[in-house]
Amino acid sequence: MRKTWSIALAIAILAAAAAAAAPAGAAPEVSPQTVKWGPCPADAAAPGLECSTIKVPLDYDDPGGKRIDIAISRLASKNPGQRRGVLLTNPGGPSAGLKFPADLRTAKLPQAVLDSYDLIGFDPRGMAHSTPVTCDLTPEQSAVGNVPPYARDAADVAKRAEQSKAIARQCATSKSAWMLPHVSTANTARDMDSIRAALGEKKISFAGYSWGTHLGAVYTTLYPQRGDRIMLDSNVGPDGWDYANDRLYAQGFDDRFPDFAKFAAAGSATYGLGSTPEQVTAKFFDLAARLDKAPVRDIDGPTFRMLTYGFLFSDAGMPLVAKIWQALDKDQPLPPLGPGEVPGVENLVSGRYYMICNDSRWPGSVGTYQRTVAIDRLRHPMFGAAGANVQPCAFWSAPADPPVRVGDRGPSTVLMLQNQRDPATPLAGAEKLRRAFGDRASMVTVDAGGHGVYPYVGNKCADTAATTFLLTGQRPKHDLACAAEPR
Repeated sequence: MRKTWSIALAIAILAAAAAAAAPAGAAPEVSPQTVKWGPCPADAAAPGLECSTIKVPLDYDDPGGKRIDIAISRLASKNPGQRRGVLLTNPGGPSAGLKFPADLRTAKLPQAVLDSYDLIGFDPRGMAHSTPVTCDLTPEQSAVGNVPPYARDAADVAKRAEQSKAIARQCATSKSAWMLPHVSTANTARDMDSIRAALGEKKISFAGYSWGTHLGAVYTTLYPQRGDRIMLDSNVGPDGWDYANDRLYAQGFDDRFPDFAKFAAAGSATYGLGSTPEQVTAKFFDLAARLDKAPVRDIDGPTFRMLTYGFLFSDAGMPLVAKIWQALDKDQPLPPLGPGEVPGVENLVSGRYYMICNDSRWPGSVGTYQRTVAIDRLRHPMFGAAGANVQPCAFWSAPADPPVRVGDRGPSTVLMLQNQRDPATPLAGAEKLRRAFGDRASMVTVDAGGHGVYPYVGNKCADTAATTFLLTGQRPKHDLACAAEPR
């Protein structure tokens, strides 16, 4: 059962013409292709969504060499007179994105935006319907989400290190290991430019969320003159998903938890977890300690912490968190926790390892992680010993793609959106990216909690800024702070 819940969390739980000379680090434009739109695969099908596949170089340093597939989708504008171009999208993860244009429509992306753009989705290289990768993960290995498990002590870190070594070894010896050196955020950004060229567009606009913000930041760094309007929502720091980023999960938990404490205290008559936020916070530590000693209903302390964290990505998850706590406190049956097995999860988890582990170098010493876990447990007692724990990237053997340094060179075409209390991509990381962009970006910060701003929070101030940017290219003249609004 615990495995299934972890999987659910992992998934819930991401102006020059095109013919101008490519900037340093970018790839030369590949030969033109003809995109033939047709039906989408069953797991990505949605009304009005069309799909296709293009070929891109496995290695952009060898554009005439082996090629791989990139699956793309299109939700076409139904208003030709208003259409101004294409808006590439990425939901984060890293994960599949073929259906994401339809998901944005379902989330009530304004009709004016749907009329102005063909929304383009794609599965990043290595994932889903693009040429896939594998690490031959077992169901148990696939069940670990984006955040490593909470380490109660040094022995837990050592145990996780052995598990991570095994995963890294499996990735390096799998049948798709030939792709290993070439799955990276930089190459995915180059694939985005290949999509642009295949669609016959001189420029593309982009809407990226979570890890997708790093993808967008890398794209607009490699191709500053080919990006039209770059909207980044729920932002990863300028260095992408590295060990420092993992450690920020603890800050995200600290930022977000007070929202839940207030919610549970206001519903004390229903949930019985405390009548003040302070009492609810004390209940968290009480339950975590009890479950560390003796699991209840198959839930131990690390799983309890992960469940709490994962279901606070949106306000809609707060009642479920409260019910989970209530059941564990009284040793009663747990409420339903969402979907079971997710199709293709082994590939998605493997693809994530390929991507993030190739992007940056992680500490290789188990002792380093043991010391850092101990430090972060003191600094962030709620969740610090999770994000600081070991990932398979610590034991990666493939050469990393040279990192792309995100900076302030290029046109001012970036709009950043950020909730103040985002557990997955905390404000602290977004502020680092904002400083790195300099005058290239403006940032809209929303007095809200959860992961994802536009159009998910429903904050009129932020929504207006984002819609205006996508429709006109105009950003707020200065960074904008949007006050809390009723949900």
